Amino acid sequence: MRPLAVVRRAMLTPRGLSAIAAAAARDAVTLRSLGRTRSVALVHSNTSVVLSGAAAAATGRLPHVWHVREIYPGSAFERAWPAYRRLLLTAAALPCVSRATAAQFGGSSRPRVIPDGLAIEPRRAPRAAARAALGLPEDAPVIAVLGRISSWKGQDVLVRALAEPELSSRGAVALIAGEAWSGSEERETAVRELSRALGVSDRVRFAGFRDDVENVYGAADIIAVPSIAPDPLPGAAVEAAAAGCAVIASAHGGLPEILSDGRTGRLVTPGDPAALSRAAAALLDDPGARERLGAAAAEDVRVRFAPGLLITAIQELYDELLEGAPRPRGAQSVRPFGTSP
Repeated sequence: MRPLAVVRRAMLTPRGLSAIAAAAARDAVTLRSLGRTRSVALVHSNTSVVLSGAAAAATGRLPHVWHVREIYPGSAFERAWPAYRRLLLTAAALPCVSRATAAQFGGSSRPRVIPDGLAIEPRRAPRAAARAALGLPEDAPVIAVLGRISSWKGQDVLVRALAEPELSSRGAVALIAGEAWSGSEERETAVRELSRALGVSDRVRFAGFRDDVENVYGAADIIAVPSIAPDPLPGAAVEAAAAGCAVIASAHGGLPEILSDGRTGRLVTPGDPAALSRAAAALLDDPGARERLGAAAAEDVRVRFAPGLLITAIQELYDELLEGAPRPRGAQSVRPFGTSP
């Protein structure tokens, strides 16, 4: 086993694109050989930033499923999007994780919305124990954000919100759980410098990567998902909602498909620290509202994002694509991940 070539922002140059094309071609040869050995009947690329699956499917004359988990317009990929969109539309099927993700293909009938399922069984640890594990004060209001520290996940928006009067007067603490990608450590440095410049560094806690997310959920009064750019279907929001947390999120991308404003969470203007601050302050002052939102979110999300729904939808897609299609000698019925033959 070896990693496949992935399209990255840094590679969006003539030289970078040539390198990724060459790497994808090499990967395709390996995948095609594997496909013959295993009598593969279909190729499923589980992300749209991997190219080799399309090449392997084409050379093997197999149906190609290209799973779209990214939103390209408005990102660093925007200039390349028209050409890349045409490439993605060559797939036999384009499952998209959200309506927002499918919308970038305009009126094409090829995309279909298949939301991801819950990958874990999220829970909240008891508040006192969780705060002790994270070194947080027992009585301070805590707003947590989980995920990679990046230029668009909005950690800086939460830090700016701390400096707004509503949260400053309440002594709210921001808990940032996550790290920057290797090689992008300057992102975390920028957030730390911002917190010092705004005079809130004593109320910002950097927890780094945490695999004990139940402590983050349990310690936080509110989970924030303040994405600046449209997020396709952020797992941080799905899992926090399923854990019964009160979630405040940006009102764009796939987030409005996860949360209903005022019923299962709060949605605010993207990139607006003042809006985040006001919404957070209102929830901090109303524990009953936090409890109601969290309970409603857990009930709703655990049904709509149940893992079984994803498995069933992918199986139905495979069956549809392979109905009446010739299969390689020795090929058995195609099953998605998570099932057994």
